[in-house]
Amino acid sequence: MKFSAGGLFAILIAISGTTQGDDKAAVEACEKLGGSVRKIAANVDWKEAAFHLSGKELNDAGMAHVGKIDNLVWLNLRGTKITDAGLAHLKNVKTLQKLHLEKTAVSDKGLPHLSGLDQLTYLNLYGTTVSDAGLQHLKGLKNLKKLYLWQTKVTDAGVAELKKALPAVEVVRGTTVKPAKFDDPKKEEKKADPKKEAKKKEPPKPAEKKPAEKKEKKK
Repeated sequence: MKFSAGGLFAILIAISGTTQGDDKAAVEACEKLGGSVRKIAANVDWKEAAFHLSGKELNDAGMAHVGKIDNLVWLNLRGTKITDAGLAHLKNVKTLQKLHLEKTAVSDKGLPHLSGLDQLTYLNLYGTTVSDAGLQHLKGLKNLKKLYLWQTKVTDAGVAELKKALPAVEVVRGTTVKPAKFDDPKKEEKKADPKKEAKKKEPPKPAEKKPAEKKEKKK
């Protein structure tokens, strides 16, 4: 089938219009779910979507709309009700650079959906059940610069293995706060040494007086 130049142009315009229409519908749907979608640059159509403030009821069904937002580069899903299944809607969002998944039900099973997001530079998995096994799916993210793993099941061995594939990534695992220890004052009291105590009590010896020299009588 052959198309004239005018016909091909019309098809491209129609496709573009459909894409823009899908994007607009997706943005509106996300906003109805409590999310916030906004442009983050003046000269390019990059967008940020955030659900961590008023859209925490977002679930896997709602993620279908998130995955249709054009030029989505930042996405904050902190504390929402999404699961591993919801991440499947992100596997084709190749523009994504920053992703917050902390405090969600995401586990190792969901991370394969992120393995093709090669523009990802930041990933936050704090407070999830991700373990060393899940990190295997992140080894291909060559642009990943920062990874948060605080309060997960990841071990030192898992981090070391990941850094072999991604030596430039900064892995943040938080700090473990240990309860302060206070010494028992009774244990600190040392038994008095009787010899030292006796020496302290001995009175100082009086200085020895030299015998007075007798004066010779004058003849």
